[in-house]
Amino acid sequence: MSAVIILVLISITDAAPFAYITNSGSNNVSVINTATDKVTATVDGAVEGPGIAATQDGKKVYVANMNSDNFSVIDAATNKVTATVPLGNETTQLVPYGIAVSPDGKKVYVANNGGGCATRGAGLSLLLTQRQIKLQTL
Repeated sequence: MSAVIILVLISITDAAPFAYITNSGSNNVSVINTATDKVTATVDGAVEGPGIAATQDGKKVYVANMNSDNFSVIDAATNKVTATVPLGNETTQLVPYGIAVSPDGKKVYVANNGGGCATRGAGLSLLLTQRQIKLQTL
């Protein structure tokens, strides 16, 4: 099984830029200081990529958790998971795979793979970030 690496670079005011790398095999995210090329933190807790995206202000990082039908929200200042937002339900697994954040940071779009079976729903989930709630599956 090959590892999938997704790179997201963000810059926090008065700090060096960081790269957030999903580690699917170990279900965590490595935070790398790109100025020193050193891992500065490892974020554990419901992070099982491959989809990852950051807000433009660099305050939040979102990870699509394909094996858990949810996505995680990471606070970039503390490098801790602050929320895990469900997408599927008991009868429909969405298999979130890709993720993007609107330029204003108010919406998160999650691309759902669907997994190729009748109980899995492909499509796009739209979420409102202020309340961390699912608005709809498109």
